[in-house]
Order: sequence, then structure tokens, then C-alpha cells
Amino acid sequence: MRKLATAVVAAGLFFGGMGVAVADSSWHELVMETPGVAFKGKHQWQPTTKVPSGLHVKGQLRDGNKDDGHNVYLRTKVEGYAWGHLKGSQGKSITVDKVFFDGAVLKTKEVRLHACIDRGSLRPDYCSPERLFWRK
Repeated sequence: MRKLATAVVAAGLFFGGMGVAVADSSWHELVMETPGVAFKGKHQWQPTTKVPSGLHVKGQLRDGNKDDGHNVYLRTKVEGYAWGHLKGSQGKSITVDKVFFDGAVLKTKEVRLHACIDRGSLRPDYCSPERLFWRK
């Protein structure tokens, strides 16, 4: 009888844990907009069993003002690394399908994103509000 009770409890914990893992890896809507640039798509945290294990982002990065002569990009920061850029295309939309991760750890916990307009070297870039993604 004890073995049966132990097996039932173990099975419940196993399947309950699977439910938590599946819930963490579901897709969520992601919209970042500011005058001249827009990113619309979705994001999810990759499970730690998948390599690379980071924030997976899919969507369209769009130049909202085709006549201004400026390029657009996604500005990204993973954990303690420097800011990086995922360049867009001036006057067009590009498809983004990228996993942002820290190669030094198995489980990336923090990613920051902006959608920005590259206004050249004399004027500062214009970016949407920063989005912080934190893995629980």
C-alpha cells in the first residue's frame, strides 16, 4: 500500500512539474512602438533543456517612416553583457526570429529590449520604452 501511495505522489509531482514547464514556455504577445519604428510579434522563454536556453523572439520589425532616411534596429541586452543591435532595413519590414541568450550559463534569466531608430552619429537614437524580460 505504501509503494502505491508513493508512486501516486511521485506521478502527481512529475506531471505537475511538466505543467509548470509548459506554462513557462508559452508564447506571449510583444509590441514595441514609437514614432518611426514598430516591432510586433511574440516571445517565449526557451526551456532549459533546449540549447540555447534564452528569450525567443519572433515578429516583424518595421520602419514606420520610410521617407526619413533612417534605419531601424532592435537594441538588446542579455544579463551582464553590453548592448547589442539586431539591424533592420530602411523603409522596409524584416522578419525577426532570434534567441537572446547567455552562452556562459544554462539558464538565461534577464533580457532587455528596445525598438530604435538610428538617427546617425550627430543626433541620439530614438527608442521605445525599455522592456525587461525576467525568467522566474
